Amino acid sequence: MVDSSLSITPERLAAFDDASIAELARRLEEDDYPTPFAGLADWHLLRALAIHRPDLIQPYVHLVDQEPFDEE
Repeated sequence: MVDSSLSITPERLAAFDDASIAELARRLEEDDYPTPFAGLADWHLLRALAIHRPDLIQPYVHLVDQEPFDEE
Protein backbone atom coordinates (compact mmCIF):
# COMPACT_ATOMS: atom_id res chain seq x y z
CA MET A 1 0.00 0.00 0.00
CA VAL A 2 1.35 3.43 -0.97
CA ASP A 3 1.12 6.25 1.56
CA SER A 4 -0.78 8.93 -0.37
CA SER A 5 0.55 11.64 1.98
CA LEU A 6 3.99 10.99 0.46
CA SER A 7 2.84 11.11 -3.16
CA ILE A 8 4.43 13.75 -5.33
CA THR A 9 1.51 15.81 -6.55
CA PRO A 10 1.33 19.26 -8.15
CA GLU A 11 -0.26 20.53 -4.94
CA ARG A 12 2.57 19.17 -2.83
CA LEU A 13 5.18 20.72 -5.10
CA ALA A 14 3.34 24.06 -5.11
CA ALA A 15 3.31 24.10 -1.30
CA PHE A 16 7.11 24.28 -1.09
CA ASP A 17 8.70 27.56 -0.13
CA ASP A 18 12.24 28.64 0.80
CA ALA A 19 11.98 27.25 4.33
CA SER A 20 10.57 23.85 3.35
CA ILE A 21 13.09 23.34 0.54
CA ALA A 22 15.89 24.26 2.96
CA GLU A 23 14.61 21.60 5.39
CA LEU A 24 14.44 19.00 2.62
CA ALA A 25 17.99 19.87 1.53
CA ARG A 26 19.23 19.68 5.13
CA ARG A 27 17.85 16.16 5.49
CA LEU A 28 19.47 15.10 2.24
CA GLU A 29 22.82 16.66 3.14
CA GLU A 30 22.87 15.02 6.58
CA ASP A 31 21.76 11.70 5.05
CA ASP A 32 20.49 10.49 8.41
CA TYR A 33 17.40 8.47 7.51
CA PRO A 34 15.87 5.51 9.33
CA THR A 35 15.77 3.55 6.06
CA PRO A 36 17.36 3.95 2.63
CA PHE A 37 13.86 4.29 1.21
CA ALA A 38 13.18 7.43 3.25
CA GLY A 39 16.25 9.11 1.77
CA LEU A 40 15.30 7.95 -1.69
CA ALA A 41 11.81 9.42 -1.27
CA ASP A 42 13.30 12.82 -0.37
CA TRP A 43 15.69 12.61 -3.33
CA HIS A 44 12.79 11.88 -5.70
CA LEU A 45 10.90 14.81 -4.21
CA LEU A 46 13.87 17.13 -4.73
CA ARG A 47 14.21 15.85 -8.29
CA ALA A 48 10.53 16.59 -8.98
CA LEU A 49 11.02 20.07 -7.56
CA ALA A 50 14.04 20.54 -9.83
CA ILE A 51 11.86 19.76 -12.83
CA HIS A 52 8.74 21.69 -11.84
CA ARG A 53 10.18 24.50 -9.68
CA PRO A 54 13.82 24.93 -10.75
CA ASP A 55 14.02 28.45 -9.34
CA LEU A 56 13.38 27.08 -5.85
CA ILE A 57 16.10 24.45 -5.84
CA GLN A 58 18.87 26.51 -7.44
CA PRO A 59 20.96 26.65 -4.23
CA TYR A 60 20.57 22.88 -3.82
CA VAL A 61 21.06 21.65 -7.38
CA HIS A 62 24.21 19.82 -6.27
CA LEU A 63 21.97 17.42 -4.32
CA VAL A 64 20.13 16.40 -7.49
CA ASP A 65 23.24 15.66 -9.52
CA GLN A 66 24.48 12.15 -9.02
CA GLU A 67 28.18 11.69 -8.75
CA PRO A 68 29.85 8.60 -10.15
CA PHE A 69 29.79 5.68 -7.74
CA ASP A 70 33.19 4.46 -6.58
CA GLU A 71 33.16 0.95 -5.17
CA GLU A 72 36.70 1.14 -3.83
